[in-house]
Amino acid sequence: MLVTGATGFVGSAVVRDLLQAGYRVRALVRPTSRMDSLDGLDVETATGDVRDLSSLLDAMQGCDGVCHVAADYRLWTPDADAMYASNVEGSRHILQAARQVGVKRIVYTSSVATLGLHADGTPADEDTPVTLEQMIGHYKRSKFLAEQVVCDMARELSLDVVTVHPAAPVGPRDSKPTPTGRMVLDAARGRMPAYVDTGLDIVHVDDVAEGHRLAYEKGTRGRHYILGGENLSLRDILAQVADITGGRGPWLRMPHAAVLPMACVAEAFAKVSRREPSITVAGARLARKHMYFSHRRAADELGYRSRPAHEALVDAVQWFAKNGYFRA
Repeated sequence: MLVTGATGFVGSAVVRDLLQAGYRVRALVRPTSRMDSLDGLDVETATGDVRDLSSLLDAMQGCDGVCHVAADYRLWTPDADAMYASNVEGSRHILQAARQVGVKRIVYTSSVATLGLHADGTPADEDTPVTLEQMIGHYKRSKFLAEQVVCDMARELSLDVVTVHPAAPVGPRDSKPTPTGRMVLDAARGRMPAYVDTGLDIVHVDDVAEGHRLAYEKGTRGRHYILGGENLSLRDILAQVADITGGRGPWLRMPHAAVLPMACVAEAFAKVSRREPSITVAGARLARKHMYFSHRRAADELGYRSRPAHEALVDAVQWFAKNGYFRA
């Protein structure tokens, strides 16, 4: 099994789950990738890049399956073209290479970011209507377009593709960290006393990893599956992190109208400093919605199960503390 994005947060968890299930795993790594997330694992590596088709052809040789987890996951980037190259064209290259090599099945990692939302905040599912115009920010747009490419190519080339949509993964080994992990880390550091009225579907990264394997083993060709956990308001998430660390929970509710100007200023400064802003315009706009989802289809068809969000938050906070991201 080839796993792209194998050194990343979700990808390394997928590698671990596959190894524990007895699969032989080959990890696609870039020449500049940090390898500490794979330390101690019995995994073969192949140097390559999803933007380089020839490297994918070499990496897939002898593989029955591919988990395409690699993605440029940022809510702000100074170079949007690079994000589209990785997420959209990279996914196109994966399917082209899989067709040429003869891979039997591909699990494509999309995101709940590509799905529609209900105006009343009730959990959405894989069939909730959505359009490209509803995609806020380059990350959501690039993942939406990438998913369209994957679906179209799978149909045109008669490829066996199963698509999974992870919610907001949280847990250990989020070394960069991801936008969701950064929120948890900031809360653990006591830097998030304020909150807005929004919500997320928090899922343990190891449950997401198992969901990938279940999709490979049991998923229906052409089917989409949400890999979610527990829907929580932002206030509840921050309060749980405060409870874990013994800190003070959020106490100031900010109106959405006050957040967007702050994000605009932060991004303007980021363009000069070339450092990622602590708050983004895309994030501020996304916060107007409760991003709640149902993973019933994955539960019914794959046997997918998820643990309580609190366990994911505990594992994340403990990992950050153990690895020196903040002083417990």
